[in-house]
Amino acid sequence: MPVRRLVLFAVALFLVIAAIGVALQRQAAALGGVLGPHERTSVTQAMVVERMQAVAKLVTSETMVRDVITYENTWYGSTKRSLVVVTGKINAGVNLDRGTAVTVDDKAHVITLALPKAEILGVEITDMRTYDERGGLWNPFTPADRDAIIRLARAQLGRSAYEMKILDHAEQSAKTLLEGMFSTDGYVAHVEFVARLETNTGH
Repeated sequence: MPVRRLVLFAVALFLVIAAIGVALQRQAAALGGVLGPHERTSVTQAMVVERMQAVAKLVTSETMVRDVITYENTWYGSTKRSLVVVTGKINAGVNLDRGTAVTVDDKAHVITLALPKAEILGVEITDMRTYDERGGLWNPFTPADRDAIIRLARAQLGRSAYEMKILDHAEQSAKTLLEGMFSTDGYVAHVEFVARLETNTGH
């Protein structure tokens, strides 16, 4: 009977699948016995350092700053002045090339990262507008004055960044990012910032 043969084929197929499933379960159990509990996922210092090296210069804060620059230069009683409004982009973050220290407590599943304090990584002037420029009678503006104004603008923007606590924001951003990155596989990561430290390679 065609129907009977179909039923017998289905039963045989089911038995074959069941046998394969039992065999796979036995192999998995045997493999687990060979690997043992020590082959479970764990985090080492070397692994943490390697992942951090991938983001060695971590820009964590980008802020636009505007300030007013007053430039003045006097030569033999002749004074030239310039009032400039400067706009710049401040990149602040944690430069991991300056050193890191990593401690992994495998029993407590805690990763402690000691990082250098945040610093200004770059100042990019995006716009400069002169609103008042007066040259001296025998002390006119020269290209050297333009260069001096740019240097003055960069320094002023850097001071403004400190006053705005941009570095504090950069450290908080780095802390949030790195703790989220390494708080996996049952581990909890803690980030702290120190003034000076030596690189810990995790050997």
